[in-house]
Amino acid sequence: MKWFEIILVVLTLFTGVVWLLDKLFLSKRRAAASGLLDEGEEPFVIDYSKAFFPVLAVVLILRSFVAEPFRIPSNSMMPTLLTGDFILVNKFAYGLRLPITNKKFIGVGEPQRGDVVVFHFPGRGADDPNKGVDFIKRVIGLPGDRIGYHANQVTVNGTPLAYEEIGTYQGTGKGAEMTGSLELRENLPGRPHSVLESSASPFMDPGEGEWEVPQGHYFVMGDNRKNSDDSRYWGVLPESQLRGKAFLIWMSWDGGLEYRRIGTGIR
Repeated sequence: MKWFEIILVVLTLFTGVVWLLDKLFLSKRRAAASGLLDEGEEPFVIDYSKAFFPVLAVVLILRSFVAEPFRIPSNSMMPTLLTGDFILVNKFAYGLRLPITNKKFIGVGEPQRGDVVVFHFPGRGADDPNKGVDFIKRVIGLPGDRIGYHANQVTVNGTPLAYEEIGTYQGTGKGAEMTGSLELRENLPGRPHSVLESSASPFMDPGEGEWEVPQGHYFVMGDNRKNSDDSRYWGVLPESQLRGKAFLIWMSWDGGLEYRRIGTGIR
């Protein structure tokens, strides 16, 4: 997605510069050279730049500052989000950020406990091949919190979260491997939501421990607790890596159209 963003910015700047140069100088030179009152025939680069610049500029503005589409690539947020869900991410919920650099230049709001956020993966080090890849998780810990995770139990500032059993989960499509997991309602303050608890996990490390969340950082976890690469394994998330808040499923495709999920809000 970052390469698409870079290409979009470069094309928008290129076509915009060409359009501006033509507006200020080149069209007048063509008119003078042709000896006519009109501007003469436009080179194809100018013609295409004038045609595509407004479209590219609108797409860049909407994608950078309003809403960005994102596809769920894994099962880490089941049962809230399924592999194949296409979601929209609110790009101004946590402040306006510059394309490519992701540097915030206007502060608007901060993540709240329970928000589902998209962010650039900070990586486990400079050589991490996934560094900068878009991840999606749920905010569990805010700056100043102490988060604990032991034996499938989350604690926030020493208080264990309450859980209610929903039943046995029945997965479909790429999520069929999670069939048989226990679905629970986790009563996160202000944002109760469903989580999956399964016996199988791709991680040797159970991800248990206690974490202090420093200022300017967040503790994030996937709702599919045994199948999520999150803050339990790579640490707290810097605020500077936030991309936006997930708020809507606009399409879902996992071997076929899942029409019942279209238009579903994300909580």
